[in-house]
Amino acid sequence: MSNLNESASNLTQRLMDQDAPTKAFLFVTPCVIFLYVNGVMLFTLRKKTVFQETSRYILFGHMLWVDTLNLFMSVVLYICAVSRILIMKNVCLLLLIAATALFQVSTLNLALMSLERYVAICFPLRHAEITSFKRTHTAICVVWVLGLIQCLSEMIIFYSFDTTNISMNLFCSRTTLFRLQIYKKFDLAFTCIFFVLVCFVIIFTYASIAAVAKTAACDKLSAKKANKTVLLHLIQLGLGASSILVGVVQEAIYVYTDFLTALNVMYFCFLVFIIFPKCLSPLIYGMRDQAFCCLFKYYFTFGKGKVKPVAIELHV
Repeated sequence: MSNLNESASNLTQRLMDQDAPTKAFLFVTPCVIFLYVNGVMLFTLRKKTVFQETSRYILFGHMLWVDTLNLFMSVVLYICAVSRILIMKNVCLLLLIAATALFQVSTLNLALMSLERYVAICFPLRHAEITSFKRTHTAICVVWVLGLIQCLSEMIIFYSFDTTNISMNLFCSRTTLFRLQIYKKFDLAFTCIFFVLVCFVIIFTYASIAAVAKTAACDKLSAKKANKTVLLHLIQLGLGASSILVGVVQEAIYVYTDFLTALNVMYFCFLVFIIFPKCLSPLIYGMRDQAFCCLFKYYFTFGKGKVKPVAIELHV
């Protein structure tokens, strides 16, 4: 019994990370900054009626909400990991499926935003009809239904075939909770299907807008801006695809390294490949809109900045 206690003590001591507070600070600080930026953007969208009724801004606001919630959950899960906080399997399951749903919805939302720009340029006379307030929210609901398919499937499998020690506490991650091979196949299948689907939509809309831009009947400036917007979505999708690589790295480091090394490597990968792209993309997207940018700067500086009033026009 004494040897067992000594071994447990040595294991605990080996897992203790003296630099944990520093690493947590370096991870949480930029996340908190981005949470504040996203919060100000969401607040700005609530200050003008046109931002709440126009499809382009509705989809932008939806992207902000999803990415903000995803970022917040990532911070919570990382703090739990670095603080060695064990979580019940049921609670961990809810956190992980919520994070998965948010990630899938964020990816699918890029397709919606690209299609909105496609309709604005290729069918300008029907843009208001096709992208009405009701239809935009219906499209968002469809995206959520698609994003929840994987989560519901994993929940069914978990409670049907993987209920061993269901009240057990563990470090909350997909690797530690979802140990059956079927989970990995589900995750890879849904991720690849959604990425291929969204990639096809974005490339199609980009090519269509580029073709229309060459015609004399098109507003060249609007088409050029729309193409840049769709290209930005393609870059966002590419950065999001790096999460697949992060998942592969996570599997490898958990197998071949100890917990601390795995946590440190995952910290770096997650920060560089997922957190920063998720936070910078909405910021870049918002700053390209002159009307929104002016209001955002005003609220970001608590109303102290001198912002030149800009009339909000619904350019396609």
